Amino acid sequence: MDAFYASVELLRYPELRGKPVVIGGRRRATDAPPEGAFRTLCNYTGRGVVTTSTYEARALGVFSGMGLMKAAQLAPDAVLLPADFDEYRRYSRRFKDAVRAVVPEVEDHGIDEIYIDVTDLVMSDTAGKALNLWDRARDVAAMIQQAVHEATGLSCSIGVTPNKLLSKIASDLQKPGGLTILRETDIPTRIWPLPVRKINGIGPKAGARLETLGIRTIGELARADPALLVEHFGRSYGAWMFDAAHGRDERAVMTYSEPKSISRETTFEDDLHPVRDREQLSRIFTGLCVRVAGDLERKGYVGRKIGLKLRYDNFKTVTRDCTLEAPTRDAKTIRRAAGTCLKRVPLDRRIRLLGVRVGALSRPGAETPRQGSSRAPMLFE
Repeated sequence: MDAFYASVELLRYPELRGKPVVIGGRRRATDAPPEGAFRTLCNYTGRGVVTTSTYEARALGVFSGMGLMKAAQLAPDAVLLPADFDEYRRYSRRFKDAVRAVVPEVEDHGIDEIYIDVTDLVMSDTAGKALNLWDRARDVAAMIQQAVHEATGLSCSIGVTPNKLLSKIASDLQKPGGLTILRETDIPTRIWPLPVRKINGIGPKAGARLETLGIRTIGELARADPALLVEHFGRSYGAWMFDAAHGRDERAVMTYSEPKSISRETTFEDDLHPVRDREQLSRIFTGLCVRVAGDLERKGYVGRKIGLKLRYDNFKTVTRDCTLEAPTRDAKTIRRAAGTCLKRVPLDRRIRLLGVRVGALSRPGAETPRQGSSRAPMLFE
C-alpha cells in the first residue's frame, strides 16, 4: 500500500491532498481538528517519532522513524496528524479481503503489505493459449490494483517477479500506484545499480560495513568475493548477501502461520511517574489490556502466558510474565495477571513505555478447564 497511514488520513481530510503531511503520535478522541485548522510541525517540541509521511513530505526529507523534532526542522509547515491505528487496521482488512477475492492464497506480511503466488493462476489461464505468462501476470496485478482501489479508495504498488525478495524491491520502484514487471534477465540493468540497502535484510549497520569494503550498490555486492563476505559477516549472512545480490530467493509464499503472541504497547509523549501519574498510567494500562483482549477475540485466540514490558526514562527495558491455569482472552483476567507482573518490577524511575503481551496462544477449542484463580494485587489500580 502506498504511504498507507497517510493515505487513509487523506481520505478523512481530502483538503490536505498535495500537501506535506506527517503522521506521528497517538490519536485521541479530542484530536479531530476544527474545520480548516491543522497543527503543523512548526515549533513542535517533544520526542515523538514519524510513523509515516506523504510523498510531498518525503520530498522534503521526512521519513518514517525520524524524530518529529528533526522533521520540524526539515518541514516546519508540514501538517502533523496523530496516528489512528484502529482505522488503519480496518482499511488493512478491507484491502486484503479485496485481494483475496482475486487471488485467494495470500501471505500476510504486516498491516500494509502482502505476498501472493500467482503462478498456478497464470499457468492455468495461459494453458493452450497464445498468451505470454508475464503479460497475464501483469493483467492479474492490474486487477488487484483496481479491486483494492474500489474497496478502499487507496492505491497500491505491485512488483511482479520470480520471487519474494525481488518483488519487495520491485514494488518500491515506481511508487505510488506502480506496477513493475521484473524478470531475472532484468536484474543487471534494474537491480544492480540500486544501493545495497534496497535489499530487505540489509540494514543500516550492515550497509555501513559494506561501504567500508567499497561496496555501495547491489551490483558491487554481486561482484564481491563470497569469501570476503563470509569473512566479514559470517557464513550464513555473508552467503545470503551474495545470493540476494543475484536475485536468488527460494522462500515460498506462506499463506498461513500461527502467531506466537499478541501484544499492545505505547510510548508516552512525556515520561510518566509511577506515583504522581498513577491515575493516568492506570487508564493506559487498562486500555492496553482491553485492546489486547479485543485482538484475541477478533483473531480467535486465547492465551495462558501474560507478559508486561516496561521501559524507563534511561531506556532500560524490563519484562515480566506469568502463566495462568487456563487460557483466556478476558480483559479483566489479563489486567489482573499483568498487575502481578507489575508488582515484580522496580518502580523507582519515570516510565517511557508500557506494553502488555499474551502468549502461549491456542484456539478456544483447545482450552483446558479453569481450575480457579485468585485476584492479584495491582499497582495502577
